[in-house]
Formats: sequence, C-alpha cells, structure tokens
Amino acid sequence: MKQVVISGSGLFTPPHSISNEALVESFNAYVDIYNLENACLIEQGHIAALSYSSSEFIEKASGIKHRYVMVKEGILDPEVMMPLIPERSSEELSVQAEIGVEAALMALSNANLKAEQIDLVIVACAYTQRAYPAMAIEIQRALGTRGYGYDMQVACSSATFAIVAAANAIATGSASRVLVINPEICSAQVNYRDRDSHFIFGDVATALVLEEQSLAQSDNVFKILSSRCFTDYSNNIRSNFGFLNRCDPSAAHQADKLFYQQGRKVFKELLPMIYQHLDEHLAEQALTPQSFKRLWLHQANINMNLFVVRKLLGDDVSAEQAPVVLDEYANTASAGSVIAFHKYSSDFKAGDLGLLSSFGAGYSIGSVILQKC
Repeated sequence: MKQVVISGSGLFTPPHSISNEALVESFNAYVDIYNLENACLIEQGHIAALSYSSSEFIEKASGIKHRYVMVKEGILDPEVMMPLIPERSSEELSVQAEIGVEAALMALSNANLKAEQIDLVIVACAYTQRAYPAMAIEIQRALGTRGYGYDMQVACSSATFAIVAAANAIATGSASRVLVINPEICSAQVNYRDRDSHFIFGDVATALVLEEQSLAQSDNVFKILSSRCFTDYSNNIRSNFGFLNRCDPSAAHQADKLFYQQGRKVFKELLPMIYQHLDEHLAEQALTPQSFKRLWLHQANINMNLFVVRKLLGDDVSAEQAPVVLDEYANTASAGSVIAFHKYSSDFKAGDLGLLSSFGAGYSIGSVILQKC
C-alpha cells in the first residue's frame, strides 16, 4: 500500500467578527421585545418569559469569546437575527465555493503544488448550501483541478472522515493527490433566538492536501500512520432543514429546521464513546496518550475538550499539548480540529506524533494519527 501524507494546510478567516458582548446585547433586546409582546400570556402562565443571556454565561458554558462570520448584517438586528446573505446567480461562484477556494489556494501553496496537479476534490462539511451540482465540482472548476470531486457530510466529523476517504483513494490508486476542503458557513444555521445555542457557531474554511509520500514537495509533511471512524445514531444533535420541508408549509419554519441539541445528553452519551474510541485506536497502534506531542481536537466546547484531555493525559496538561482555537473562532463544525492543526503544527520535528480527532452529531467520531516526516 502507498504511504499517504498531509503536505499542506490552508485556513480562510471571514472578514467580519462578532464578540460575545455584541451577541448578548442583540439577544437581550430580542428578549425584551418578546416578553413585552407576550406579556399577557406570560402573566397568565400560558408561556414562559425568556431570560437574558450574558457573556459570562457563554464563556463558562462553552469557552467561546468571539466568532467570525461571512455576513454580519442581520445577525445583530433583534428584528432579523440571521445573516442576510444575498443569493447569487447560478453563473456566479457560490459563497461556499468562494471560501473553499481561498483555503484550498493556501493549502496548495504550502504543499508547493499547482491546482492542475490535484485529481480529486472532496468538500466535507456540516452543511452544503445546495444539493447539486456538488460544491466540490464547482470548486474543481474554479481552481482548475483534474479528475473528479464529490461532497460528503458527517457533521462535525466531516473533515476526519474525508481525510480517511482521501487516504484510501490514494492508497488504492484512484487518486494521486487530493484536496480535502471544509467550507463551514455555520452562521446560517444558528438560531439566534435560542439562549442555549445563539453563541455556538462561526464561519471558516480549511483545506488539506493529501498525496503519496514519494510525490511530496513540501517541507512540512505529516505521514498518516493510522485512522479510525465510528458512528452511532442519535437525535441529540440535529438540524431538520432539507428540501422536504417545503412539502409541509405548516412546519417549514419551525425551530427544529435550525441547529439544536440536548447538551446534557450529548455529554453523558458521547464522552464515553470518545474515550473508548481513542483507547481502542491507540491500543491498535501500541501507543499511549503520552506518545503524542499534540492533540488537535474538535473545537466544540471547552468543557468537553477538557474532559477528553484530562481523561487521556491527566490534569496537568499545557495549552501547547491541546491547543484551543474555539475562544476566537467559536465552534466551526468540521473545521475546528483542522484550524488547530494548521496553526499549531509548524514546531514538529521528524518523528513527533500528533492526534487529529473530531466528534459530534451522528454521533460520529474520527481520529487520525500523524507523524512528522
């Protein structure tokens, strides 16, 4: 089997930013409007009054302080509370393809490659803005890559699952070089009227170049030693948006068409799965958590990450061993662990090991063991 490596990474950061304080001000203004408009029903006990959010609550619950978004207009307006993203014509490059191209160009540059040397594009993310044509094929055309492309969605594990798919394509000879792109426009799926989730997500795009080791031209190459994927069905993290919604107008705009979760159930059920998954993966490779220089973990929630890190490495873990980017970027679905890898991998020396891991809706868990060449 051919040895597969990651030889380049890219990160596109959107132009607009929103602080916790700005989100809280908008949300609390909405609460005032809602409670005033429904004062009689609230007083009669028919519905509950909404409660204020706060920056302190957000940071304690999630570790998030800030997020980037592609379009800020509308999000902070208590009468709108969603990004007002103008629809583009079919002849224009789509928004999601645009940010995917930006991340891909950086990854190609870091890999010392040109687009025409790529023969497979995989777009892997939590949401795609349309069903077809595939975002990957649009990006393929915009970049000028060869071969073929396709989209895949495994929620927050989309990036790690796509790495596995790309490595398998190279190992079996159906591709020689692959771009894995994660263009996440999560802001469009946020329910900014929900106190428990109005702060969770931000937008971003990441990209990785995978290729056969003998072809690599980069100075920063990571060998894929092993990978492991796992899924187990759960309703606890869900978005019901889809083309069938239009067939039931009475329910088409209900809150379940946006992101929602049952956070306590997720913690209780998913964390043991993560521990078991990683324990089994490391045991297969005769490794221990202490074998790794760094853990590039999914960036969903600081408390979940701390549970995972402490389970693996104990309480005395430095920020360098398990870097956090969600304080700046918020939860960016599948892209979070790749952001951490992109920003915190340049100090690796030959032989150093790193673990790239994701976990989230599905449930889905992905892990990839990397070694610096």
